[in-house]
Amino acid sequence: MHCAEFTKSAAEIAGMIDHTLLRPEATAEQIACLCQEALQYGFAAVCIHPCRVPVAVRLLASSRVKVDTVIGFPLGATLPQVKAYEAEQVLLAGAQELDMVLNIGALKDGDDPLVQADIVEVVRVCHHRGALCKVIIEAALLTDNEKVRACRLAQTAGADFVKTSTGFGLSGARVEDVALMRRTVGSEMGVKAAGGIRDYQRARAMIEAGATRLGASAGVKIVKEAQAAAGER
Repeated sequence: MHCAEFTKSAAEIAGMIDHTLLRPEATAEQIACLCQEALQYGFAAVCIHPCRVPVAVRLLASSRVKVDTVIGFPLGATLPQVKAYEAEQVLLAGAQELDMVLNIGALKDGDDPLVQADIVEVVRVCHHRGALCKVIIEAALLTDNEKVRACRLAQTAGADFVKTSTGFGLSGARVEDVALMRRTVGSEMGVKAAGGIRDYQRARAMIEAGATRLGASAGVKIVKEAQAAAGER
């Protein structure tokens, strides 16, 4: 089958990247550098730990770059009311997008009502404050049937995106998972590919598979390679 020509510019790709720094040892200086790079390259968002939200909000004030943080991260095993409280606190601090980890064990138990209720609570808090909610399904731990169930539960709960991975699991984003997730949710939701996206070719493959957002710590490298591929300066 002949694939359509890839037409996204380096700037368009940059606008799809959540510039990410979720290492536990990340310092305030590194977060400041992350924010500066996001401003310089026009990334969609910075994705950081909750405790770093206030500094990112200050550094990105009056810019188009969103402040994205993580909820129930990286295991997803916190109580639903704790996830909701965490979401409320970071939104009050100025976060605009939240990436929450669903309850992976409950999904494997077949306890779909708990999984969905867990997501609903965070979605409710997000949408009340005009924020986006992305649901991390940690695809590397799931069967294909479980991936489909996870995506459908997130969609029914009203989430805005489904996301492949935390970046701390057995593996990161796979093209096959992105394609499956896109087929499952259709065009109504965003699909975020994250984990192991370290160069332009990998980023392009994820976008071609259906990703509308990329979580990457190598955003600068990806954009520079995209510029080189297009002959841009």
